[in-house]
Amino acid sequence: MSGLLILIPAALLLGLVGLVAFLWSLRSGQYDDLDGAAERILYDENDETDQDKKGR
Repeated sequence: MSGLLILIPAALLLGLVGLVAFLWSLRSGQYDDLDGAAERILYDENDETDQDKKGR
């Protein structure tokens, strides 16, 4: 029973830390562009530089 006196406040504290981290990520714009990162992985930056070199 005395273990619950330690575990319940620890669980509440960890939940509060997680909530604060989630709210911080929302305010810093982590979820503003969800599709952009998925699309950027498909484009190779070297292709653009090779085309620029050939065009010159």
